[in-house]
Amino acid sequence: MTEMPRAVCVIGEALIDIVRTPDATTELPGGSPANVAYGLGLLGVDTTFLTHLGDDERGRLIAEHLAGVRLAPGSQSAARTSTAAATIGATGAASYVFDLDWSLPAAASTPPARVLHTGSIASFLAPGADTVRSLLKAAEAGTIVTYDPNIRPSIIGSRDDTIGRFEAMASLASVVKLSDEDAAWLYPHLTVDEVLPQVLALGPRLAIVTLGGDGSILATRELRVEVPSAAVTVVDTIGAGDTYMASLVYSLLDIDPAVVSEAELLGMGRRAAAAAGITVSRAGADLPTLAEVEAALEALAEPEPEPDTGLETEPETGPEPVADQP
Repeated sequence: MTEMPRAVCVIGEALIDIVRTPDATTELPGGSPANVAYGLGLLGVDTTFLTHLGDDERGRLIAEHLAGVRLAPGSQSAARTSTAAATIGATGAASYVFDLDWSLPAAASTPPARVLHTGSIASFLAPGADTVRSLLKAAEAGTIVTYDPNIRPSIIGSRDDTIGRFEAMASLASVVKLSDEDAAWLYPHLTVDEVLPQVLALGPRLAIVTLGGDGSILATRELRVEVPSAAVTVVDTIGAGDTYMASLVYSLLDIDPAVVSEAELLGMGRRAAAAAGITVSRAGADLPTLAEVEAALEALAEPEPEPDTGLETEPETGPEPVADQP
């Protein structure tokens, strides 16, 4: 693999999540690719973000939120900043209504990077989606391309059109991550175990399906591992998949998906599960820092303490000495 800078470039939408709960309405920076970029910044990764923001109050809020991430030239040229109204249900799951404008400058480009990530609405919604695909095609040799479709049926058109766009994007990727909901919507007649080889046949070297509370499956053409989710109390699921994706990208800074080992797959999955577990245990897309993820992994690695029965045990002693015979 060509030596590339230890850096990541993320392409995709940034927007304001208008979060409605029974108690209040708040406006928070969001958008799947923006969350991934933000998460990578929290993990200490050198990250550039190519997006489409307005020079308005909401756009400035997002830019301030992404203070640890560089915005690529042309990222603040939108007429307005997009929004997504999220309603939190009784289980903590979120449903969305979008107001989006997605395009990129004709001269848009990406800097050299070890990993180039994209996904979500940016890979489906015209006219920006065509530019995104062109940028992936133009990626330098040695770049690891990661893709998370993060399907939003209400805004991306018919299933037939969407499958075509998804498969075209997946064919340019080294790594593809889907949720079980993505997999079921794209391929309703296939099980998760059937979707994984279907995706790998398109060209990626690694395919992942996340299963919510049931963990995740990571597969190459030769290997398949299952990783449980973190045991946490769920507050809401906003940002969980993006946290998982940011953690995968972080791991790929040191792992080549073309020659990944079973131990590396397990390590990637466990780190991503620990990171996502932190996010779902907090309200909103409150992604973890590197220190928080490392602490969670250390806690998982610690042996469980022996149960305290409240009984004292007598020290072990050897056999009674035998008296000398006269």
